[in-house]
Amino acid sequence: MTITVSDLKGIIPIVATTFDPRGNVDTDSFRQMLRHLLSTGVHGLTMFGLASEFYKLTETEADQLMKIFLEETSKYKEKAGIVSITAHSVEVAVRSAKKAEEYGADALMVLPPFFLHPSREAIGNHIEQVAKAVRVPLVIQYAPNQTGIQLEPEFFVRLQTKFANVKYVKVETQPPGKYISQLIDQSKGSIGSLVGYAGVQMDDALKRGANGVQPGCSFSEIYVELYRLYQSGDNGFDELFKRLLPYLSYWMQGIELIIKAEKTILYRRGIIASDYCRQPSYVFDRVEEAKINEFLDKFNHLF
Repeated sequence: MTITVSDLKGIIPIVATTFDPRGNVDTDSFRQMLRHLLSTGVHGLTMFGLASEFYKLTETEADQLMKIFLEETSKYKEKAGIVSITAHSVEVAVRSAKKAEEYGADALMVLPPFFLHPSREAIGNHIEQVAKAVRVPLVIQYAPNQTGIQLEPEFFVRLQTKFANVKYVKVETQPPGKYISQLIDQSKGSIGSLVGYAGVQMDDALKRGANGVQPGCSFSEIYVELYRLYQSGDNGFDELFKRLLPYLSYWMQGIELIIKAEKTILYRRGIIASDYCRQPSYVFDRVEEAKINEFLDKFNHLF
């Protein structure tokens, strides 16, 4: 698909990486999960976000999973297959970006380098080199809490004046709403925005003009229903969102915590064969296990 600033919209979950109980990549489970997700009404999928445990994969494993991911998403012309480029060096990021484009990615999500606090100029150069290397649209992931890197909206506006394929920013500031408004105002609407953080702030983000949400993938049906209710102006959005929010707020207290919650829910729902997370990983206590059971009971009617 040819993507413009208005094309990436709706619910575009970050997919999990599936492992067997011994920690090996489970490609059968991965393919099964993708097919399930693509049947739930999502508007696209993203691979290699933080929730994908990308930092625990070998290059060979990542390449294998990307091929399967794009093979499955390419079957749906109306659903975007987005590949995240997470390499910290320009050289590897450019190589990865070219490979993802060659394999058929509809867009790329670029995580700017943050290890050892690179300069603003180095971060800008990193994104520019990736933008120059490919033709597909870029989503720049801005997650200051996770990376420690602070960038003002003008940084992205300046980038887009030089590279037209810098089309979106995934805004994961806390809170993201004001930043989204600033991006829209300063770019005159030429930069779109997506919001992550499990959709905790999706209400405010959508009201401010965000294109969509990139949450986890274990209960995408709920996010799809929330987006439908919001788009239709149905008051049911507020009721459903308020019921979901306490669970999201708890699980989003840590990256490994939300990954464990996602995997556990996917497993309990029979979507994947194992809830294994590569070590180090979060371990639930009995209260947290009970919270998962409570969640599944409360929202089972939407699955």
